[in-house]
Amino acid sequence: MLSTTRKFALLAALGIASAGAAYAPTAAAGVVVDVGIDVAPPAPQYEVIPPPRAGFVWAPGYWRWEGHRHVWVGGNWIPVRPGYVYHQARWERHHDGWHLHEGSWGR
Repeated sequence: MLSTTRKFALLAALGIASAGAAYAPTAAAGVVVDVGIDVAPPAPQYEVIPPPRAGFVWAPGYWRWEGHRHVWVGGNWIPVRPGYVYHQARWERHHDGWHLHEGSWGR
């Protein structure tokens, strides 16, 4: 038979272990869905670019498709990644419609 102190210690250890298991990040497969739409994006909106910020690069705004219409996403400063070049978001026309290529970093 366990003493009250030992029962409490055992329950506390189980609680901590289960909380850690619930918190532990799980490996998730990256899923990319690329769907062509028949509606060309509007012309980019004019943006006033704020003064440069050391250690950041300007990611221009772009049109995002939200199910039935384009919605403007304003530009913003993003942290520089040394050794990489930022490629801004862009739309490309393919045989099955327009496809958005999100902004990304490349070498």
